[in-house]
Parts: sequence; C-alpha cells; structure tokens
Amino acid sequence: MIIIILFYYYFIILNFIFIHVLHCTQIDSDKSGYIDARELGKALEAVGIRLPGYEVRQLVSSSDSGVRDGKIDIEEFKNLYTELKMKFDMKDKWKQFIVTRDNVKTIPQASTTSTATHSVTDEECVAYSNFINGNFSDDPDCRKYLPINPNTDDLYQKINDGILLCKMINFSQPDTIIETAINKHQELTVYQKLENQMLVLRSAQAIGCSIINIGPEDLCAGRHHLVLGLIWQIIRIGLLADINLQTNPHLVALLLEGESLEDFMKLSPEEILIRWVNYHLARSGCGRKIHNFTTDIKDSIAYIHLLNQIAPEDAGVTIAPERESNLEARAEKMLNEADKINCRAFISAKDVVRGFYRLNLAFVANLFNKHPKLEPVEMVIPEIVETREEKTYRNWMNSLGVNPFVYHFYSDLSDGLILLQLFDIIKHECVNWDKVVKEFKSNRAMMEKIGNCNYAVELGKECKFTLVGISGKNIHDGDKTHVLALVWQMMRVYTLSILSHIKQSKEGANIDKEIVAWANEKLKEAGKSRSITGFNDKNLTTGKAVIDLVDAISPGSINYSHVKDADTDEEKLENAKYGICVARRNGARIYALPEDIVEVKPKMVMTIFACLMILDLEKRGKQ
Repeated sequence: MIIIILFYYYFIILNFIFIHVLHCTQIDSDKSGYIDARELGKALEAVGIRLPGYEVRQLVSSSDSGVRDGKIDIEEFKNLYTELKMKFDMKDKWKQFIVTRDNVKTIPQASTTSTATHSVTDEECVAYSNFINGNFSDDPDCRKYLPINPNTDDLYQKINDGILLCKMINFSQPDTIIETAINKHQELTVYQKLENQMLVLRSAQAIGCSIINIGPEDLCAGRHHLVLGLIWQIIRIGLLADINLQTNPHLVALLLEGESLEDFMKLSPEEILIRWVNYHLARSGCGRKIHNFTTDIKDSIAYIHLLNQIAPEDAGVTIAPERESNLEARAEKMLNEADKINCRAFISAKDVVRGFYRLNLAFVANLFNKHPKLEPVEMVIPEIVETREEKTYRNWMNSLGVNPFVYHFYSDLSDGLILLQLFDIIKHECVNWDKVVKEFKSNRAMMEKIGNCNYAVELGKECKFTLVGISGKNIHDGDKTHVLALVWQMMRVYTLSILSHIKQSKEGANIDKEIVAWANEKLKEAGKSRSITGFNDKNLTTGKAVIDLVDAISPGSINYSHVKDADTDEEKLENAKYGICVARRNGARIYALPEDIVEVKPKMVMTIFACLMILDLEKRGKQ
C-alpha cells in the first residue's frame, strides 16, 4: 500500500514538472501544435534529460505511432517524458507498474530489459474498425469478418490471418498485392496465417510504411499498439496519396500571393490540407484561420464553416451548430452536418474536443478527397510525373523510418538531412552529427543546406561511390541525374551490406556476378530449366525466372496454375506481380515494381535478385 501511495505521488510530481516545463519553456516554438526532433531535444534538456541527436530522432519515430512525419503532439510528449523520467530516475524498479488515463490502455513491451510502455487509444480502434466496416462490406473475402465490433478487441482478432490487412494495403495503394498470392482457404493453418502477415509487412514496406520491430507473429497475436500503428500508416498513405498537383491540378487555387508553383510543390500533404481549410474559411468570412489539426479545431468552428463551404447546395448543411455553447455537443452537431455529405468518418465529438491529431487529419483528408470544391484557375501547369524509379527510392527511404516522411523526392532531399539519416542507417553511426546543420538561419539557409549536401557527397565517396562531377549544390538544386545516381548507390550498398552481413564476407567488386552465379546454381539444384545471363537478360521479361527462383528458395510456395504463358504484356505483368508477392510472402524485402521485371530494368532487377539471395541465405541460416 505504501509503495502504491509513493508511486501515486511520484506521478503527481512528474505531472507538475511537465506542466512547469510547458509554461516555462518554449517547447512548441513554432506554435504548430506539434513537437519536432529539434524542439524535443531542447524540451528534454530542460528537464535534465540529455540524449544524442540520433536517439532523439528515434524517439520521435517510435512515439508518433508510426506516422513518421517528424512530429509528436503534446500528449505524446507527456507520455514520452514520463517514460524517460521513470527510466532515468527509477531504472528497473518501476518496470512492472503501468500508468493509465481515460480511454488509453498502456501495454508493457515484451522485452524484459525495457521500461517503455505503449499507449493504445480506444478512439483509434473505433475509428479503424468503422473504416474497415464501411469500405470492405462488398468484398466477398471480407464478409465473414464483418462487421467488426468497434467497442471490443474484435479488430485484433479479425486481422489475425492477414487477409483484411492485405485488402487494406490494396485499398490504399491499388494492385500492390495480387490476390492469387494471398492464402484465402476456408481454414488457414498457423503457418499460412504467418505467411499472409509476412506478405502484409513486406508489402507495407514497399509502399513506404516503417515496420521496425514488427513481426508477423505480432500481427497474428494482435499486439494492440503494433496493429494500430501499422493500420494508421496504411490508411494515412492512402488518404494523402492524391493531395498533390500531379493528381489534383486544381490545387493551384491555393497558391498565395507571389508564391511560385515550385515552392507550392514542396508543401507536404498536411500543409496543403491546412492551406485548403484556410482557403474555404477565408471564403466563408468567418474570420478564422487554422495552423494545425489539434488545438485550432477543438471548438469545431473551423469545421462548421468548412463543411458549409464544401457541401453541395442541396445537402442541407448549415452553420447552426455554431450556436451550441457546449464544445462536445457542438462537435456532435457538426458531425451530424458532415453526415449529410457522407463524411462522418474517423472522429467522434470527443476526438474533436481533445484535438486528436491523427484522427482529425484523417477526417480532413477524407473531406478533401470527397469534396475539394476548388475553383478552376487559368494557369499553365508543367507535367508532373513521379517516375517508378523515384517512387521506389522514396518508398525505400520511408520504410527505413526517416524523419520527416519523404513526399517529394528532390525537394525533400535538398537540405541533406534525409540523406545523412540514410547514411547513418547504411553505415551505422558513420555521420558526425556535430558537423550537420539541423536548424537553418534565414540569411544562411542555402549555404547551410548545401554544406549538408556536400557532407553527404563526402560520405558517399568514403563508401567508394562513383560520384564524379557531383557536388552538394547538385543535390540541393535537385539535379535529377545526380540525385538519382547518389540515391541508387545508397540503396544498392544498403541491400548488398545486408547480403554481406549474412554471408559474413566483404563486399566484393564481383558481387553482381556472384548473385547471378548463385541464382543459376539455385535454379539448377531445384531442377528448373531456366537460367539467366545477367540482370539485362531479355528473357527475364516473362517473370518466369523470378517465379522459378522463388519456388527454388521455398519449394512448393508457387502455385504454377497461376503462372501465365506470358504471350502478352498483361500476362508478363501478372507473372511479375505474382512472383514478387510470393517472394514477399516468403519474407523477401523487395522494393522494386513488377514493371521493372517486364521492362528488364537492370538496376532494379539486380535489387530483386539480391533480395532473393538474402532470403535464401536467411532461410538456410535458420535451418
């Protein structure tokens, strides 16, 4: 009893210190409603917790439930502060105690050496359950799971065989997973469920989700914080996918006076959504403007006027909820107005009043996707097309957990910080962060960013990259040829470093020949008739060599009744999709796209075969 009382007062003191820090230090210096890695480091120092920069970045990644936009909200900072304070003050003594607050379950980590806990909100479980119920009821494969009861742990049980999660990935990014690669029998074995979950995780990686510390067994077991974190990433990627000029040219209506198209294109989807909300608020004449999806929307006024602006005239949407004085009742009436245009999704009245960032972002993104209501603007917009190569590299970067999330391949790399994070991952702790400028002074920003890029090029040369004629300024300026050359070599070295680590050998100059020799030997051992001459072998276009190699690595994993003759480009693409998806189901970390096989893109084909060799070595190592 005494211990419980002491523990109680300990947290009262922690809470007092936290409130004091909030008031006496400028944690959220830019008043955005969130804390980024730079602000977090200063905030922790204010309470006597000093951590190296890379640890602070890792804390941001792990504390924002997989969002990886480089930010956490105040509530997440409070939880993080409590965890760290306990760790620093009490070490392992307090490991068994769990702090709870309303509507939050805190779950201890499985590790016996960690003091951290994970927050799981009932609100997220409700939101995601309702999202699945509303979007997959017509899918015959999903009907047996629906409806999911949002008020219980039903969600975690229904996703345990991987089928619903596979469907969610395809809903977010169509055609990522070919249906024939999903185990969908009436009664799945535990092994088949684990295969499906591995397909989920490797496919999620391929579309840019970070799955650090998540395994297929975690999803099968329904580990709450890991399931919700993954589902949020999948939903978020889908919701924000079309918030760009490439798919929605009417966004030019949001340009500010004197703003160039080039500058607008550097905005993140979240920044564009805030701009979009303010565009409609200005047209409404309500006098409101928002800067975030937390504190600025808590009173529902912005939402009320936004809905009134974007709703069709015959929908009957009004601003009547504005007259309600009780905030939660006002939010409920606002959501009833949203329901009139079929947009009551993701949030509850309590989520609005509490300023729940993730769910409010999802609510606004859904409003934009369904009712953008942007006036056409006469402006010549250059053709903006992200190439497959750029998309592959961007997804690879995001899957490694870089902060912030990379939306725009060239502009998001222009300050060098993402590239330096990648080098730190590729060659562990090779970056001297004391040499890196993280906060840019307005009068020196360009030179400081170029300096970071110069350092990235210098690290590339230390890794023996071929970077003749490439300078930091080329990277900062977004010179496509030079940026692609650098990033390709980074991805290649990352992949081959995993291969070398498993083989316990040095990376050799003949690694490409070694991979080809391995592939041919593997095919021969398995009794397959095919062989390859190299990564530019035109026979690879049928997809059958990849399929045979996958089956050679995991005998019986390929159902050859699904393999096409490859007489047409469509059949070749089907084969390539099937081969890649079964490889991912077996555990291969493949980022390349099926089209790369059909068109025989040597660089991307090399990464596929390297990943398959890694898979084979891993499997043999376990045996």
